[in-house]
Amino acid sequence: MRGAKSAKWVAIAAVVALGATACGGGSDDKGSDSKAAVDPNGKFSVEVGEPQNPLQPANTMESNGSIVIRSLFSGLVDYDSSGKIVYVNAQSVDSKDNKTFTVKLKSGWKFHDGTPVTADSYVKAWNWAANPANKQTNSFWFSDIQGYDDVAPAKGKPKATTLSGLKVVDDNTFTITLSKALPYFVYKLGYEVFDPLPESFYKDPKAAGQHPIGNGPYKFVSWQHNKSIEVAKFDGYKGPNAAKNGGVIFKNYTSLETAYQDLKSNNVDVLRQIAPKDLPVYKQDLGDRAVDQAYSAIQTIAVAYYTKQWKDIDPKVIQGLSMAIDRNTITKTVLQGTREPATGWVAKGVLGYQPNAAGDVTTYNPTKAKALIKEGGGVPGNQIYIQYNADGGHKEWVEAVCNSITNATGVKCSGDSKADFQADLNARDAHEVKSLYRSGWVLDYPFNANFIRDLYGTKSDGNQGGFSNKTIDSEIAAADAAPTLEDSEKKYQEIEKQLPNYMPSIPLWYYKVNAGYSENVTGVKYAQDGDPILTGVQVKKK
Repeated sequence: MRGAKSAKWVAIAAVVALGATACGGGSDDKGSDSKAAVDPNGKFSVEVGEPQNPLQPANTMESNGSIVIRSLFSGLVDYDSSGKIVYVNAQSVDSKDNKTFTVKLKSGWKFHDGTPVTADSYVKAWNWAANPANKQTNSFWFSDIQGYDDVAPAKGKPKATTLSGLKVVDDNTFTITLSKALPYFVYKLGYEVFDPLPESFYKDPKAAGQHPIGNGPYKFVSWQHNKSIEVAKFDGYKGPNAAKNGGVIFKNYTSLETAYQDLKSNNVDVLRQIAPKDLPVYKQDLGDRAVDQAYSAIQTIAVAYYTKQWKDIDPKVIQGLSMAIDRNTITKTVLQGTREPATGWVAKGVLGYQPNAAGDVTTYNPTKAKALIKEGGGVPGNQIYIQYNADGGHKEWVEAVCNSITNATGVKCSGDSKADFQADLNARDAHEVKSLYRSGWVLDYPFNANFIRDLYGTKSDGNQGGFSNKTIDSEIAAADAAPTLEDSEKKYQEIEKQLPNYMPSIPLWYYKVNAGYSENVTGVKYAQDGDPILTGVQVKKK
């Protein structure tokens, strides 16, 4: 993520995005002391960074904000560890044609201010988020719904302010009509962009982003910018994942190394990731409280195609840079075996993942790398920069990747460090990336389209590098128009196998959760999206 993240841009060297529900897939809780006395009202702390944007569900495309949003809001559906749909606020989501969906809500749900969650809470929220005047980073996620082009036209003035495909039937029922049938649409509904909003939100959306009122397992308490965000258990929560603790303090860190020292001193309770320099010792330090598990995310080097350097570049040059990276050595040494070299663009664990989709472009081959770069006309200026956030544990591997590229090809390579993840994302949003940038993406929903359409479609919100290809766009449209989920999955697999010809980014490695928790907590598990399952954490009595 991921946020993300769409979706979730991943902040740190190996994690985050959607905070999963209790039904999300997690690790075996080997380190939990099931016999320890627990305090159901106890609060615990989690390492995070400062969110990029206000805490509005449709305005979060990175992991630091997403984990907070997921604690405060609950949507219609979620997924279990096998990718099966699990209903949360929805009683059912039915369709006979994959184009018109009828949503029925579970009754009795309330927002944290005591007002009811109704069909209008969803329809009004989605209309507001889709409207470009409200400048939500994830507004394109509503583009599947009929009427989006009238609300947010590519050119000209809007013809409407609401989506014609959304209709309220009664307090607990609404319908969604898409502009075209989409076989995996219900999966998309698990992303937090589709969360509901209370009526009070619209009185002052800016203020609501600083003091959000949701319908999730936790309610907002406070936000001290660049320090911490605190949430408390919502006793009126009706969902399947009620909190087993009294609340969470999202504690801001600008260094994973500092967070790890605090963890060892029991001054922070749950980490999402261990810094590269601490990977060799963390299992010995933490014992059963050390976590090492796979999750569905991928790290890539994205290309800023809007720059003069890469505009109209021959893909052979990017192929050559990719083949100049010794992934096996870097993952085994610098990253201590905590990553697995990527062989495609779709993360493991999602429907449609296929091994070796990238062919040989992710295989280290200095001779071929140098030849491809030469055949493609060379790297303009013979120098590249890889932008990354300094607070995420990326410096070591960026330097290793640069050394690998330079040694193999002679192309000069340097890291371009930004102070923190927020600064990194802001530079991407403003199209200020000089050359290349570190990108991490975690699943928003467990289907391969999330790693292809949502990142490399020309109009997709997650496409921050400006990659655009008419053939790929056409193939994406065909995959979305497939008659069944299985057919769509296969068509997206075919698209992935074509990506080496265009190189929208350079796949590096699949993520793993390498994290840990303090002696103060038990029941700590991590979900398929890499985040700790907050609601399941229990605080030991002191």
